[in-house]
Amino acid sequence: MTDEVGVITGPLTLRTTAVAGGLVRFDVQYTDADEWYTLTGSPLPHHGDPAALHAAALGAIRAGHAAEAPRSGAV
Repeated sequence: MTDEVGVITGPLTLRTTAVAGGLVRFDVQYTDADEWYTLTGSPLPHHGDPAALHAAALGAIRAGHAAEAPRSGAV
């Protein structure tokens, strides 16, 4: 699920970025496309390694069902 265009499906790329204020941002794009879309629920606060949140977001996206950014308490 994205903020800009709603649900997107197909081959996707996930980008996870630590940003100012202790937040982590998730963006997705159709693989090899130019446009990036914000994963709904992003950015969100994180504690510890953003790689764990990336793995959780990737798992949610792979599972489908209009996945949103994982809550840091769920990781």
